[in-house]
Amino acid sequence: MYYIKKTIEVAACHRLELSYPSKCTNLHGHNWIITIYCKTRELNADGMVCDFTHVKEMIHGKLDHANLNEVLPFNPTAENIARWIVDQIPSCYRADVQESENNIASYEED
Repeated sequence: MYYIKKTIEVAACHRLELSYPSKCTNLHGHNWIITIYCKTRELNADGMVCDFTHVKEMIHGKLDHANLNEVLPFNPTAENIARWIVDQIPSCYRADVQESENNIASYEED
């Protein structure tokens, strides 16, 4: 099995729709640190799991300097964003989304 890991930083804002009172329902921003994990049994024709640049373009290109409520079709919690990232990249099996220091959500496929 071949593995790669790509870490990117995304500056973006969001507001959460919550079932309880919270300051996070107000629009606010983070410098998100996102770590993307991909794997494959066979390398592609270029000898890669996938191109690091393509991984960055797919995620950073869509989320950086965006209002996540406007570009994502769900409540943009760190957990939901992690799942969305895994769904976007064919060889991705795990994503870690850090919205602030010591606050990290992960999603990993079974």
